[in-house]
Amino acid sequence: MAAQEGLEITGRRAERGSTPARMWKGTVTFMRRKPLGAAGAIIILAMVLLALSAPLIAGDATAWNLSDNFQGSSMKYWLGTNDLGQDLWAQIVNGARISLYVGILSVAFGSGSGGILGLVSAYYGGKTDITIQRIMDALMSIPTLILALAIMAALGGSVNNVVLAIGVVQIPRANRIVRSQAMAVKESEFALAARSIGAGDIRIMAQHIMPQCIAPWLIIASAGLGTAIISEASLSFLGMGVPPTTPTWGGMLSQRGREYFALAPQMAIWPGIAISLAVYGFNLFGDALRDVLDPRLRGT
Repeated sequence: MAAQEGLEITGRRAERGSTPARMWKGTVTFMRRKPLGAAGAIIILAMVLLALSAPLIAGDATAWNLSDNFQGSSMKYWLGTNDLGQDLWAQIVNGARISLYVGILSVAFGSGSGGILGLVSAYYGGKTDITIQRIMDALMSIPTLILALAIMAALGGSVNNVVLAIGVVQIPRANRIVRSQAMAVKESEFALAARSIGAGDIRIMAQHIMPQCIAPWLIIASAGLGTAIISEASLSFLGMGVPPTTPTWGGMLSQRGREYFALAPQMAIWPGIAISLAVYGFNLFGDALRDVLDPRLRGT
């Protein structure tokens, strides 16, 4: 009898398939249903691979040679050079590392903090909810770029300060989305049942309410990655972002890129294309993720 039961369990597991097989099947289904989302994922993957392999496929982005300035595309310089003779390919590839670093960490900080505050605000309600939401209202009343510029002016220019500035800007949106979802879930039967058997507040929030808020939170986070890259480029363009010695796409567009555009348009064209592709990829993937995770849109 035990052997028969073991065979039946093994058969059911075989029917369901292994975890890698299910993941591959889900990936193929996603690519078939959402080809634009798959294209966005491919762009993101290519960007990640470029950033990780930057030391191998690109040289020193800060090295310069004035005798090679304003060079066009060639076998030696694939994307040409700037006014200092720096290789634009090396700067683009190394700039991807900064964009990913700033984008991922700022979204993790901003969306994570906003989501936790939204969960706490919805669960406790009353004065806690009023206090947190008035703070969110104050943050949302300031234009995002102005708020980021103010934070950078107070903290000074560095990569980590850019992460902090962009992360703070993203807190209110994540807060509102998670709060609205948590307010609907906290009155559900399973949450009330957990409270009735004496479960603590942290346990109820972590095990019963937060899992129901993951889908909208992921959507906000994926969309926020594109916004974070644009914000970093904007801050660097205005001279308030990453220090000039660090290659970034926004920094490449600012100052010298504008000043020498007529003489060497590649100095602005290539970083502009890189920013556009990155934002486009994250937006396509975020839209597809929304359609897949939102039950109301799964049939579209």
